[in-house]
Amino acid sequence: MAYLESQKYTPAEETEIQSWLSKASSVTPDNSSLLNEINNTLATRTVALGTKPSKADIALYESLAPLVKSWTPEQRTGEHGHPNIVRLVDFVQNSPFFGLDVKDKVEVNVEDIRYVKPIVDAKAEKERLKKEKAKAAAAAAAGGEQKTIVDRTKEAAQTVVEKAIEAKDKVVDAVAGEGADKPQKQKKEKKEKKGREPAPPPPPQVLSPCLIDLRVGHILKAIKHPEADSLYVSTIAMGDKPGTDDTTEVDGQVCRTVCSGLNGLIPLEEMQGRKVVVVCNLKPVKMRGIKSSAMVLAASPRIKEGEVDDHKGPVELVNPPADAKAGERVYFEGWAGEPEKVLNPKKKIWETFQPGFTTTADLEVAFDAGVVEALEGKSGLGKLVTESGGVCKVNSLAGAQVR
Repeated sequence: MAYLESQKYTPAEETEIQSWLSKASSVTPDNSSLLNEINNTLATRTVALGTKPSKADIALYESLAPLVKSWTPEQRTGEHGHPNIVRLVDFVQNSPFFGLDVKDKVEVNVEDIRYVKPIVDAKAEKERLKKEKAKAAAAAAAGGEQKTIVDRTKEAAQTVVEKAIEAKDKVVDAVAGEGADKPQKQKKEKKEKKGREPAPPPPPQVLSPCLIDLRVGHILKAIKHPEADSLYVSTIAMGDKPGTDDTTEVDGQVCRTVCSGLNGLIPLEEMQGRKVVVVCNLKPVKMRGIKSSAMVLAASPRIKEGEVDDHKGPVELVNPPADAKAGERVYFEGWAGEPEKVLNPKKKIWETFQPGFTTTADLEVAFDAGVVEALEGKSGLGKLVTESGGVCKVNSLAGAQVR
């Protein structure tokens, strides 16, 4: 509770808290419309205010926990269930933010997911609509096809007649001797075609970590990879436009599928509904049969010279500011610029700059130019910040590597 008491809220947030308190007091087992409303709203939020804990979450927990406890697995995560309510209840009763001493917690099996909304492949859907439109256009034109053929036949016949008349006139003129008197038309001089000017050479690539497309991501859900014990498979919204390659639409948001080697290092429940920082322009790669289209940034202790990286952790996810929005650009101070659309693996851009990704004594994520060989002569730390100015941090690992 000490954490909540130290929190400050804007007037707009206070108004929203009161609205949630009213909803919490109106929750009953038979008020299905309100339960559906709460579940749908929480689909894109970690807590009632989005990412900022408040007393509204505790009020919701007190009203909803008894219901969730009595629900069957189908009522919890089935096709017509309320999985987002279940997630909130589990988060509030276990998170240190709320400091609740719950003796009889609601048992939640995070792996018991009875229904997953079918994923719509945005690219395939676009192609399907395109084909339907083409069929409709063909059907509309079918009615006028016969008329078009007749018109073409008439035009061809008229052309034959005109050419026959022209040939007859030439013969008559030749017999009458008129053809010799008529001045011959001068042939137009052909203009010399100017050769195409060679395209200007592409501008030299800026050598900067800004070439890496870093954004705020919102994990809507995460599950264990069915074929790899060390991997999680997460559905993450990161600000892509509808129809972007390798995206799907989930709960009204454009998302990518991301595989991360965090299973066994970070509890699965801590991956649910949280904000992270993602690398968005790495070339997609299949990981044990599932295409991964981005990478989640995490910190781990820096490997000392002579040591071997055993990948045993500890590992901490990079935390963007609580009020950051999914898709918000993230960059290192002093290194702002436009990222590449897709990083060319042959240019080793990620491998060049990642060694400079680190954390400070204040647990802020930063870029240390001095350790990047390609930036010889440059030095200094640039904090990892969002476009709105917030600094990205980790929980406890200072002097760590971030990758």
